[in-house]
Amino acid sequence: MRCKDRTAKLGLMRIGPVSIDPPVVLAPMAGVTDKPFRRLCKRLGAGLAVSEMTTSDPRLWVTRKSLHRMDHAGEPDPVSVQIAGSDPAILAEAARHNVAQGAQVIDINMGCPAKKVCNAWAGSALLADEPLVARICRAVVAAVDVPVTLKIRTGQTPGSRNALAIARIAADAGIAALAVHGRTRSQKYEGRAEYDTIAAVKASVSIPVFANGDIDSPAKARAVLDHTGADALMIGRAAQGRPWIFRELAHFLATGLLLPEPGIAEVRDILLGHLDDLYAFYGEPMGVRIARKHLGWYAKDRPENEVFRGVVNAADSAHEQQRLTRDYFDALAAGCATGFAAAA
Repeated sequence: MRCKDRTAKLGLMRIGPVSIDPPVVLAPMAGVTDKPFRRLCKRLGAGLAVSEMTTSDPRLWVTRKSLHRMDHAGEPDPVSVQIAGSDPAILAEAARHNVAQGAQVIDINMGCPAKKVCNAWAGSALLADEPLVARICRAVVAAVDVPVTLKIRTGQTPGSRNALAIARIAADAGIAALAVHGRTRSQKYEGRAEYDTIAAVKASVSIPVFANGDIDSPAKARAVLDHTGADALMIGRAAQGRPWIFRELAHFLATGLLLPEPGIAEVRDILLGHLDDLYAFYGEPMGVRIARKHLGWYAKDRPENEVFRGVVNAADSAHEQQRLTRDYFDALAAGCATGFAAAA
């Protein structure tokens, strides 16, 4: 299906020496963008996949969680790692450590609105202290020889947006690219993202800008790109259970053509492969637990999904979780009753 060609297409994007092709990017999401999910999204069209935030506290680098988050073995280039914290010197050391572990891009988290992150004076809480933002950006940029990017929101509250000031501070400090989520800290993920501020940020700085927030379809991607003039699009929640969204967006923005939605059999195969990667990466017990949220996202809006989730979430082995998932999607592909309604 062809839609009207409205504007110029997205071109190749570069962050310093790093090429982002296509410039459709997986956003960092805590507890979601682990290595199995990043690899899957890259395979399905993402030009860059940013890691879930890693702690800047060196005392925690040896924990099982941190070791998983800093594991990039076998991950396709480019490798982007997000760091979180508030102390410039500690963040600089965290950047050096992650580059030593394989990071080719370092991203600084000033966008997370979670209470426990902001209460530690990190994430989007940092936007309230512009001098500290400047010190952090300068320290991290000076610490490493790879590009440093920054993820922000539009400000603390709708009445106190300061994204333009933050963007200029970041650019002056040597930040190589800026991702802007079109909400304030106080909005969290509620309401609709607004793109006027992203457009103003793009117009005010010469560094590349990623537009982020509520981009969930090719039409929305085109509209956000047109409105903001951004260099790239960053996709977060819309990729949960739908990692093929990246190839859909990239194809549409490049050609004006809409790809067909993947069939149930392809979704099944993508999901089963994702489960296998989770088990291999985390080990069976943890992999089974982590897989449950992904199963819910893949099954969302499908027939009898609530009953399926209840049954599959009770599975405590990889074999049983895989079997139930295969049976459910096989039945959907065949157009048969899944049998899960009877299980209710």
